[in-house]
Amino acid sequence: MTNHIHPTACIADNVKLGDAVIVGPYVVIEPDVVIGEGCEIQAHAVIKRFTQMGSSNRVHSHVVLGDLPQDIAFKAATVSYLTIGDNNVFREGFTAHRATVVEGATIIGSQCFFMNHSHVAHDCMIGDQTIFANNVAIGGFVEVGNNVFMGGAVVAHQFCRVGPFAIVRGTSGLSMDVLPFTTAGGAPAKHYRLNSIGLRRAGISGERYKMLTTAFRRLKAQESIEDLEDTPEILILKAWLAVKSKRGVHGFK
Repeated sequence: MTNHIHPTACIADNVKLGDAVIVGPYVVIEPDVVIGEGCEIQAHAVIKRFTQMGSSNRVHSHVVLGDLPQDIAFKAATVSYLTIGDNNVFREGFTAHRATVVEGATIIGSQCFFMNHSHVAHDCMIGDQTIFANNVAIGGFVEVGNNVFMGGAVVAHQFCRVGPFAIVRGTSGLSMDVLPFTTAGGAPAKHYRLNSIGLRRAGISGERYKMLTTAFRRLKAQESIEDLEDTPEILILKAWLAVKSKRGVHGFK
């Protein structure tokens, strides 16, 4: 299948384009970029050097992918990457920066949706099927798990972690970690309850949901969950808690 490239697009000689790629007017694609098959790059988007993108991604107008980290110590000659999976949507004005670490990568998974003017900073790791609403901004080295929803204008301090299946209420500021499967938000942010809607949509119900309820109550009381039955969700929660936090975990209401 042939590519459709607008004559005003500026594409470097060594860019690797898959099949059936659409490149719109005034797009700029710098050297050492890889774009998988079926991607669509809309007008005025900029794909910077060392960006690697999988298949069937949709990049809307004025998106900038793979620009230099916003780190005053970073040297522009450093080889680092922005690595993107498949089937993502990047809406108008979205930005993501490549890593600060030599040969490191800022990583965005697959089937994510990033609404307009949201931002992923250097060295972040974003899981699959995660949504950033408008104006979400996360600092460097932030980890966001699978199936997370970040509400509008959420900001996250560098080195925070947001566990899988969590939801963060709009306009919240995260300075610490958010537990998997929970709802958090406020100023300062606190854990409220389980993400019941997200869990139901994921088919997590019955005894599996009850086990998470028990785990949440124990953690709220600062008690161990090690003796709980190892359902798939409890295994995820135990593994997540086993990783030493750099910021600590937000409190409870």
